[in-house]
Amino acid sequence: MARQVFFSFHYANDLWRANVVRNSDVVKKNETEVGRYDHSLWEEAKTKGSTAIQKLIDDGLTGASVTIALIGAETYARKWCKYEIAKSHGDKGLLGIRIHNIKDQQQATGIKGPNPFAYVEIEDASGNKASLAGEYPIYDWVNDDGYNNVDDWIEAAAKAAGR
Repeated sequence: MARQVFFSFHYANDLWRANVVRNSDVVKKNETEVGRYDHSLWEEAKTKGSTAIQKLIDDGLTGASVTIALIGAETYARKWCKYEIAKSHGDKGLLGIRIHNIKDQQQATGIKGPNPFAYVEIEDASGNKASLAGEYPIYDWVNDDGYNNVDDWIEAAAKAAGR
């Protein structure tokens, strides 16, 4: 089944590695008819102000059934990544993929960053706050063979969210 996927990532630091994950579908489509539609707003986000960025994110999340947090060294501290995770919680399938082991254009790997779900707090109906740490699966693109497994991860996240 084709899934619409929103990719959340730190634009300035992780664009190269994010594109490795995002573009893996383009390569695979020539082999199979797997369909993931990218709702990421990385190009627009670099030129917009806060209100416009929030609207772009909200619009981009509309129609997406799964959000993938692409986890680099500083993803956990990025305002918009945390916003995207919080907006996706409870409504969409959600998972994390560590991308620090993907080689960049200089063939270097990155630093493993903290779990961004641990830095997103959600308030329940009683007013109690809790982080999303441990709520969603996190995979490593290289060590867990993301190229061959990402479609299964996406489908599992969608099903876990009832989508």
